[in-house]
Amino acid sequence: MNADALRSPAPRFAARAVLFDLDGTLADTAPDLGGALNRMRERRGLAPLPIDRLRPVASSGARGMLAAGLGKAPTDPDYDSLREEFLAEYAAALDVHSRLFDGIEELLDALARDGLGWGIVTNKAMRFTAPVVVGLGLAAARVVIAGDTTPHAKPHPAPLLAACARLALAPERCVYVGDDRRDIEAARAAGMPSVAAAWGYLGEGGDVTAWAADAVIDHPRALLGLLAAAPSAR
Repeated sequence: MNADALRSPAPRFAARAVLFDLDGTLADTAPDLGGALNRMRERRGLAPLPIDRLRPVASSGARGMLAAGLGKAPTDPDYDSLREEFLAEYAAALDVHSRLFDGIEELLDALARDGLGWGIVTNKAMRFTAPVVVGLGLAAARVVIAGDTTPHAKPHPAPLLAACARLALAPERCVYVGDDRRDIEAARAAGMPSVAAAWGYLGEGGDVTAWAADAVIDHPRALLGLLAAAPSAR
């Protein structure tokens, strides 16, 4: 493991499963989210925005994209119609340019070899999550919790607790990896160890070191150094 892959002191988590955020943690989905926004901009005679400019808000979905690309907030009278337009555009092309981050496929393979389960907990609605998960080759996830699976989305702990219930594991036997402050807050509220993925979107001006995650890593492979021996190795 590279010395700079792990930013914070190295705890050892006695986890039996790892849960991941989707957008900005497992996969770079910003190109397809940004593509939906840019089609809306083109329809209005506006120039497309660079995807790199949109990545910091990609984890906020429609709300983040509409704010960055059209200057619209949920309080604006036309926000709901714009949101529906954006979601329709995204649904039409949601797995064209999205890709797993470098090292994720290898990480998931290593978890499986070590006898550790893994799953996904995202705020993306299931109607978008399900096809993206399949398209990205993530169908081996033992559990997938979407933004509309429970009555509350992150940073509420309900989605993480629902994942634990489906895995029949206590929260402290799981680890949650995410690239947004709300991911770390949700894990803390659920009583689950948290790891901040510094390769992700992080939010605009996001200071990953200020979130009080249990660990901060710069590359997916660094996660393996945080996990105690898998159940099959004990």
